[in-house]
Amino acid sequence: MKTIYVLLFLMILTSCKNNSTKAITIKEDIAVLASDAYEGRETGTKGEQEAAEYISKRFKDLGLEPKGTNGFFQTFSFKPKTDPHSEVSYVTMAEDSTITGTNILGFINNNAEQTIIIGAHYDHLGFGSEGSLYRGKEKAIHNGADDNASGVAVMLDLISKLKNANKSNNYLFMAFSGEEMGLLGSNYFVKNPTIDIKKANYMINMDMVGRLKADSTLAVYGVGTSPRFKQSLMANNTRFKLIEKESGVGPSDHTSFYLSDIPVLHFFTGQHEDYHKPGDDSDKLNYEGMEAISNYIFDVISDLDKAGKLQFRKTKNESEETPRFKVGLGVIPDYMFDGKGMRIDGVSEDKPAQKAGLQKGDIVIKLGDSTIVDMMSYMRALSVFNEGDSTKVIVDRNGKQIEVDLKF
Repeated sequence: MKTIYVLLFLMILTSCKNNSTKAITIKEDIAVLASDAYEGRETGTKGEQEAAEYISKRFKDLGLEPKGTNGFFQTFSFKPKTDPHSEVSYVTMAEDSTITGTNILGFINNNAEQTIIIGAHYDHLGFGSEGSLYRGKEKAIHNGADDNASGVAVMLDLISKLKNANKSNNYLFMAFSGEEMGLLGSNYFVKNPTIDIKKANYMINMDMVGRLKADSTLAVYGVGTSPRFKQSLMANNTRFKLIEKESGVGPSDHTSFYLSDIPVLHFFTGQHEDYHKPGDDSDKLNYEGMEAISNYIFDVISDLDKAGKLQFRKTKNESEETPRFKVGLGVIPDYMFDGKGMRIDGVSEDKPAQKAGLQKGDIVIKLGDSTIVDMMSYMRALSVFNEGDSTKVIVDRNGKQIEVDLKF
């Protein structure tokens, strides 16, 4: 059945190539990329390689020029880390105990001086590799519909929008491999670029843009990496409740470009209970929301097109200030919440929060002796506790303050 499913969509691709009036939709791209046929697209696996073939064919049919080292592909081999604090070791050729990832790169050449890089990672966790939050006994495919078939599909949608517009820049579109293993594909590219990296104007990254919530909250990271970004984001926003983050450093591929002194913007619709679990499937995505995000990014790019070469600006690395802690509540924080406190977006089974009776939607306003006003104050409060400690937690639940006893 898996083979038939993939063949069906390859037939769709062929039909669309021969009929320019029928474009492939974001939903159709995600249906392929997040299907069981690709077995979770873990870096270096057969499923990831088949997904790479699909994306490269989409690039070709959309009229992009190949910009890899072998057609659309840029492969890289590495030895998996044994020490979590060490750097990954890239190798010049694949050998025993190495993994080979594949970036996919396509180019719109407008004969411009500068190039805008637009990217999204397409790898995920396979059957639940390191990073999975799934605790079931049976192995299960992690299809990664939101993480990150959604970003790839929006990137593909932007190609058709930008192909005949905004010719003041060239465009390099990149589907990254190895993101889940530590931003490996983007890191490899900036060290081994297939364009003149000094002529990169700015980079746009989309990672988990598939679950826009009812309040249309959209997080944009990296807004401080160029003085021009905030103006364009605000001037073109008619739909979203924006949560803006200054820093160019974060847990996705834009970080690799920021560290190479390239302005970056990273778009994100928030974490959820299916993050890094088998439940991250295509039927749970907000497709109208993704269309709106694609249109918004296009409008921002169009506005920035008038600005010429953007100035790069370093930002404070917020991750360096993040406290270290030995325990956790066992919750998924709502990173999109901009009120006072830390809102819970999901509660893990058999963890301290669930045992204490905390619920999704609760807003933690006090943890022990510490008042919680945001994520940073929550992490600082958490950092003082050790396993076995007990404390009191006060939450706001639908406007009513509730105090519970909690043991780590």
